[in-house]
Amino acid sequence: MFKTEICDLLGIKYPIIQGGMAWVATAELAAAVSEAGGLGIIGAGNMPADLVRKEIKKAKELTQKPFGVNVMFMSPFLEEVMEVVIEERVPVITTGAGNPGKYIPSLKEIGTKVIPVVASVALAKRLERLGVDAIIAEGTESGGHIGEITTMALVPQVAQAVKVPVIAAGGIADSRGFLAAICLGAKGVQMGTVFICASECTAHENYKNAVIKAGDRDTLATGLNTGHPVRVLRNKLAREYEELEKQGAPIEELDKLGVGRLRMAVVEGDVNYGSVMLGQSAGMVKEIKPAQVIIDEIMGSMEKEMQRLQKLYQE
Repeated sequence: MFKTEICDLLGIKYPIIQGGMAWVATAELAAAVSEAGGLGIIGAGNMPADLVRKEIKKAKELTQKPFGVNVMFMSPFLEEVMEVVIEERVPVITTGAGNPGKYIPSLKEIGTKVIPVVASVALAKRLERLGVDAIIAEGTESGGHIGEITTMALVPQVAQAVKVPVIAAGGIADSRGFLAAICLGAKGVQMGTVFICASECTAHENYKNAVIKAGDRDTLATGLNTGHPVRVLRNKLAREYEELEKQGAPIEELDKLGVGRLRMAVVEGDVNYGSVMLGQSAGMVKEIKPAQVIIDEIMGSMEKEMQRLQKLYQE
């Protein structure tokens, strides 16, 4: 068994966290990942509070193991969602696009672990001072909202700068990426793209097939001018968005183009004009399989990878 302090902190078997992907990371996927030994996450996104509560209750019915909720601080329903998370005593929350400091005392009071996603050393240090339990250092290889620094460069710098455990995210889809993250100083990994193709994931079949068909150069970062870049599949929508950016279109026009597009892709299956968020690791995801199999294959390959490295070292 490969065990780190993240396992003890979160009460899980393996130090694997599933990414909190809006519309994709439903209770079904979160429960399946938790049952498989990782930490499943419900992606709240811009979901209204009543729907977040519904997903939390569904997850509780599907698993007795710890799971979490990812809260986006850009959500128009942030206050109501945080009330639900606290009332439902969710074991873990991961946060993005904002500062969770205001809510940390209330979350600590009920034993909820707070793990923000960061894209810089400065933000990691600032959030550590507020009392977070761990930090997810997410590289630009990730799908969805991203920063500018690669996982390879970001993780060791964050791990060196803070004392709380660091979880690596961005471009990790197998045991090789997992082991590399550990060598960089991480105590665990967060993976999103590979779990889109979990059989328990409720995303449209077209969305999953788009991931499977994607190669190493089939994603691009859009929204660079808005200050909130997003990595997506290079499809018709992305090309239209990219062209508008080159023309200097105002942020309001760019934002309007993106409204409802993620749901269009994930739920309706429109992978041409919908926003297909996926990471650069998509080229390593080639089939749909249960979350248990995904995690078992990753952990099962760890020993082989470690033996290979040991052999190289001895030689």
